[in-house]
Amino acid sequence: ILVHTRPDADAVGSAFALRLALEALGGAAYCVCADEIPQRLRFLTDGLQESALPASVPQAFSDALVLSVDTASEAQLGGLAPLFVDRISLMIDHHSGGEPYTDHLVCPKAAACAEVILALIEELGVSLTPQIATLLYAAISSDTGSFRYSNTVESTYLAAARLVRTGIDTAEINRRLFECKLPQQVKAEAEGGRRLQLFSEGRVAVVTMPLSVQRELGLADEHLGTLIDVARSVAGVEIGASIRENEPGGVFRLSLRANVDVDVSAVAKRFGGGGHVRAAGATLTAASIEDATAMLLAALQAGEVL
Repeated sequence: ILVHTRPDADAVGSAFALRLALEALGGAAYCVCADEIPQRLRFLTDGLQESALPASVPQAFSDALVLSVDTASEAQLGGLAPLFVDRISLMIDHHSGGEPYTDHLVCPKAAACAEVILALIEELGVSLTPQIATLLYAAISSDTGSFRYSNTVESTYLAAARLVRTGIDTAEINRRLFECKLPQQVKAEAEGGRRLQLFSEGRVAVVTMPLSVQRELGLADEHLGTLIDVARSVAGVEIGASIRENEPGGVFRLSLRANVDVDVSAVAKRFGGGGHVRAAGATLTAASIEDATAMLLAALQAGEVL
């Protein structure tokens, strides 16, 4: 079961819940990612797999079937693409702006891929254990911002209710997802606040994070995921963005979030990315982080978002 690079809670929760369901049916399965599972999400996978890297799969394991979960395009597979893309039998996803690369089950109305996995598990007749429910609930809660984002609809609450009936500790799950931060993450958010820039009369907020600052503060990529929340939480901001330098040579990761009815996925697509209407991302190539910021602002203007 393959998931996208830089796995989030929806990818991890969906994939491992599906793995447990397949095992309940008598099969054997492994979850694989080009990147390791972030430390902050390890509470979801403790006792299941020590690692999600391809090398962690036992050599004796014969993968008769390859699936992908929560992965909207071949590019999001990262280093897994050349190893598996020609062998993927089914792509399970919920992103409306995706690029299917094989037979697919895509449900854009689902707030999280975990909703699709839940429906599959129920269709297969697998009992919802507290462990499976914990994984799926964490996935849904994460992708809806603890049920605060606009993608939260009636079906989202109904899916969560079915999971809650298993007796899972939703308060602890949400605490681990939203209130339990590594010291490096707190450092990153503090630095993000210092580097915050406002544009278009305060309607657009951009947080930048150069590689040099990351190294100085001892930050890894997994510590930077909430920089976008620093940008979007400022009063009056309609579009929040984070731009973080991924590697030397001018490669930057762009994340976009909208607080109003604006399609930021259309902006991300200008850079070969995509996502949801109000949450999207892309990779930029620019001479500097200042140039990357200028490219974003130009794209917002060209898309008549500003």
